Amino acid sequence: DMDLNPEPAISRRSFNTVAATAAIAWPLSVNAARDHQSDGHWIDAHVHVWHPDTSLYPISPKFKPQDMRPPSFTDEELLSHCEPAGVSRIVLIQMSFYEFDHRYMTEVMQRHPGKFSGVSLIDWNQRRLKNEVIRHKKNGMRGFRMHSKGDAKNWPTDPNVQKLWKLAAESDIAICPLINPEDIEAIDSLCTQFPETKVIIDHFARIGVSGRIEQDRLDQLCRVSRHPNTNVKTSAFYALGKKKAPYLDLLPMIKKVVDAFGAERLMWASDCPFQVESPHNYQSSIDLIVKHANFLSEKDKVSILKSTAERLFF
Repeated sequence: DMDLNPEPAISRRSFNTVAATAAIAWPLSVNAARDHQSDGHWIDAHVHVWHPDTSLYPISPKFKPQDMRPPSFTDEELLSHCEPAGVSRIVLIQMSFYEFDHRYMTEVMQRHPGKFSGVSLIDWNQRRLKNEVIRHKKNGMRGFRMHSKGDAKNWPTDPNVQKLWKLAAESDIAICPLINPEDIEAIDSLCTQFPETKVIIDHFARIGVSGRIEQDRLDQLCRVSRHPNTNVKTSAFYALGKKKAPYLDLLPMIKKVVDAFGAERLMWASDCPFQVESPHNYQSSIDLIVKHANFLSEKDKVSILKSTAERLFF
């Protein structure tokens, strides 16, 4: 994701509770983390699934079967990573391969009642947009994903985008932009126009995907925190900065975003299956928050690993 692998329209170059009251002020120890994990209470706020049978679940003509890397990432494969790590609920993000055909994701959600929430792709240029918003909500979707394909600068003045943001607020559905760092200004503008719309910015707005953390872009992202309904996913660690576990080089960025937004507006996510491609693994993504972010209190960690996503998606 980061849609780094499957999204051909964006090249790498182009964006080169359970916390005891008495213990809230203390950092979450490794033993406490293990206890929480054994309770299976974390929420992974950003995961993709797809099925290898493209005759049963056809992919968009914009893609080829060989674009599906790995060739399979089903709900069973996903849960084999999540459950041992103490993750009991998951937010599914519609995969680009399927474009606007949400059958597989919806079936996964129906197969595991209460375990999954969903973020869908929606064509905001269609005439019957309000009806589509209603339909997606009935299907259990709690967010709409917006891909930046170099066109985000036009979003603030696009009447169809404006209509989507208005309908999202009226329907209590979040807007989830997958943007590049240069698109932060456009999201800031839309947040100003539609302050009631809940917004969840994916993957730190991809700051650090070039290999270094651009401080001016990070400052720009932090300024978006003045909009109280705007949230950020602290996610996709495998794709940011040095892109090497244990991802300690990302801690200053996480701290700065925590200081700006507060932990209650941040949520952790793995961005599987890409987080589990060798040499990366699932547990190291959780460990960055649980074991290494010592500036976070236990309450902060529970917010990032559970409560924020629970509030917005469940």
